[in-house]
Amino acid sequence: MTAAVDYLGYRKLRAPHENGTGLFEPTWEQVGELVNRNTENQSKSCYDVQGKCLNRLAYQARKEMLAAARQWTGSYRDLGDWATASLDRVFLAGHQPQMFHPGVWLKNFALSRLAEQHDAVAVNLVVDSDTIRSHTLRVPGGTVKSPNTAEIPYDASGPPVPFEERQILDRPLFASFADRVQTQIRSLVPSPLIGQYWRLVRNRARDCNRLGMCLAQARHVLEGEWGGQTLELPQSAVCDCDAFRWFLCHLLNESARFRVVHNDVVREYRRVHRIRSSAHPVADLAEQDGWHEVPIWIWTLHAPRRQRLFVRRVGNELQLSNRRDLQVSLPLSHDGDASRAVECLQNLHRDGIRLRSRALITTMWARLALGNLFLHGIGGAKYDQVTDALIAGFFRLKPPGFLTVSGTLHLQAAHCNGAASRIRVLRDRLRQIEFQPERFVGELELVGAEQMAEIRQIQMQKWDWIEKNDTLENYRERFLSIRRLNQKLQTWVKPIRDDTIRALEKAEQASHAASILTWREYAFCLFPGEDLQVFFARLLPKRV
Repeated sequence: MTAAVDYLGYRKLRAPHENGTGLFEPTWEQVGELVNRNTENQSKSCYDVQGKCLNRLAYQARKEMLAAARQWTGSYRDLGDWATASLDRVFLAGHQPQMFHPGVWLKNFALSRLAEQHDAVAVNLVVDSDTIRSHTLRVPGGTVKSPNTAEIPYDASGPPVPFEERQILDRPLFASFADRVQTQIRSLVPSPLIGQYWRLVRNRARDCNRLGMCLAQARHVLEGEWGGQTLELPQSAVCDCDAFRWFLCHLLNESARFRVVHNDVVREYRRVHRIRSSAHPVADLAEQDGWHEVPIWIWTLHAPRRQRLFVRRVGNELQLSNRRDLQVSLPLSHDGDASRAVECLQNLHRDGIRLRSRALITTMWARLALGNLFLHGIGGAKYDQVTDALIAGFFRLKPPGFLTVSGTLHLQAAHCNGAASRIRVLRDRLRQIEFQPERFVGELELVGAEQMAEIRQIQMQKWDWIEKNDTLENYRERFLSIRRLNQKLQTWVKPIRDDTIRALEKAEQASHAASILTWREYAFCLFPGEDLQVFFARLLPKRV
């Protein structure tokens, strides 16, 4: 565990705050050195994976992945010569097949540009093992001064199944989505990308009824039209490659040791980050009556809800179960060859049983075997500190470094700058008016000499009480007298107080409007295409 703990230090990664800005860590100029260092370390990673050296298994994994990615991508968009690059350099990124914000989309274009610069092939993994959490999209509307938001559905609500299994449930609702979005957003963004994008989505839906794949493939077609040179592949297809199945057999065979290392790492992460929740960053892996949980999802085609996978050894077999209604066996001795077990996993897939990597294993396999460089967003970069520690603790290997990429783009609608600071000033002013009203007498207008004399007299009385020493005998009388005199002064400064309240209400309205208009999580398809392309071009390195 000593080596693992070194990777759990707190990392201060923050999303860029200013509109149009990006985060790249390490810098573009340092990527080449990072890739070379990863490549050298990977060439030396001869960890024994059920009789296969890890670096040889990685070569097989890349070959299988690239063949599958070229076939998958070529089924819906044209491929250029860039798609035939060698296995020597592979750059990767990944995300769920959903309508994410521009800062996430920046990562895809960064992946493409970096692959061009470093003579690598780029592959974006579509993480379809995640469960679809919402069938609606948050869309702003109203006016710049008084904006609002609406949750607009793009499909009917359905059971919580993985993207891999999620079908389009309501075709008419799906078809009308872009029109309903444009009606809501038109007054703020006259020409959002949604019209062009959704036409591509509907085109893909003619050939594919899986919701996530339609969203991802349409987005990838658009990337190609904008010059993106990446392959894509669902993570489910990676899990169905023989190299990954061989790796999975090793994790199953070493489930007891992996569980101990995993839980130690996760608990140390919580301690370092002062996290109290037992579910963050991930839950501990459980042990139940000799069954060890592994970070793999299992489900069947007739019941496609993700369930945790448990494994136990019985003689020369590994028994796999969801600890409910499903149990299967794999022939695998403690130190045996995994060929028969891989064949059994192939048969399980044909029988409709799905085994899919959870988040930590997804990025662990991608970084250890599939590529020379992985691009993360901010959330993934923080989360993958656990993966770093797992690689160090379980495999006794130095974790490959990764690149963190993110950006912030606001809608083109204007918004009020400095509203938050103005609110603080006005709230402080109201407090001063309440407790120090005499400070504002000089701002009064049309006050006669007689009234000013009365005000001065009240001020003098208050000052006399303030100068008196605060004792147990006079404490209450002093407090009540000062409050009474403040209330008398309030009568005179009421116009100033009323003006300040009105200014505060106006500033709060502006701040609320700004919070709606500058929310950085709006989907990329709500922005004008031209704004997105300018945003990417400004942050990405120029083509050579």
